[in-house]
Amino acid sequence: MTNANYAYNKASAIKTILLAWLLVGSLDILAAFVDYYIKSGNGPEGVLRFIASGVFGKDAFGADNSMIWIGLLLHFFIALLFTIIFFLLYPKVKFLRINIALSAIIIGIIIWFIMNRVVVPLSNAPKFPFNPVNAIKATLILTFMIGFPLSIIFKQYYAR
Repeated sequence: MTNANYAYNKASAIKTILLAWLLVGSLDILAAFVDYYIKSGNGPEGVLRFIASGVFGKDAFGADNSMIWIGLLLHFFIALLFTIIFFLLYPKVKFLRINIALSAIIIGIIIWFIMNRVVVPLSNAPKFPFNPVNAIKATLILTFMIGFPLSIIFKQYYAR
């Protein structure tokens, strides 16, 4: 591979990751806002403060509006990590390439499990008892807002 091809491939990979990240990060947070509004009748502030509480605990709920922005930044940081991880795993894990729907479901389940069984329990965020209906709904949101877009984008990228 020539230096020009390598530079093009690297730039193309970075562009694909960034566009996929912005898309799935935006879709996921919008879904969280809508879900929270339907449940509570409140705006997105509660969602973003909850995310910030993962780092700042109860202080995120009583602090100034900076916690809202911190929550948004943390959300997009986490979305970027998942985007990069699945971009790197996609060509190496055969079952992710078999079928877009299967890949999307697997990605949704993996993200739900990591976030709800590892990240949130280890964080300072408030803990809630397991609710199977909420788990299924959250997994479906992750599947449709993150899993499908990543599966489609990465399938197209790696097909080139």
